[in-house]
Amino acid sequence: MKYYQIQNNVLSDRYLNKLWNRVSSHAYFSVNNLNRDFVKTKGFSVVFRRDGLPIVEQEFPFFKPYLDLVIQPDCNAFYLNPLFLEEGSRVDPHIDRSLRSYCKTIDPPFLVSVLYVRIPENMIGGELILKSAKRQVAKITPQRNSLVYFQGDLIHAVSPVKTAGSRLSLVCEQYALSPLEMENIPLFTVESRAYSR
Repeated sequence: MKYYQIQNNVLSDRYLNKLWNRVSSHAYFSVNNLNRDFVKTKGFSVVFRRDGLPIVEQEFPFFKPYLDLVIQPDCNAFYLNPLFLEEGSRVDPHIDRSLRSYCKTIDPPFLVSVLYVRIPENMIGGELILKSAKRQVAKITPQRNSLVYFQGDLIHAVSPVKTAGSRLSLVCEQYALSPLEMENIPLFTVESRAYSR
């Protein structure tokens, strides 16, 4: 994969509708727990190791078809978050290192996978912008039921959404960590401003 890859029509409409309903009504769903780059966004985050995957599927069975599709065999630690944007939301440029709160010296993920679950009709803005160093390598207009994989070391952002309506994606940072790094990663935990475990 050079920078990114896109797959279309990856899951059923019925599943995407169920995913939207389960995520948007979930008790954990709240103002985002992510850093200040995530402006006017909502969601929650699930941190887990590969051996914690059965717990994730038990707690959040509606994530299973997505995880079955995207999880890479060489990766052993994951940061999964539903990301909700609406008019006025944006994500400023950053490189993902969301597991850094558990392991300070962590490298960026091996890759990041993004499933577009819900997109406002005739959406203006909300594009995924990917950069390698300072050079833009992609500007991707989200399409419902498309799946984007991109290299975890890319700087990326989401341009401001200028359309009324709801935009939901499922984002999974996938890491290939050393045994020493893995000692610091929880088997399973949830990060949410609505609730703390």
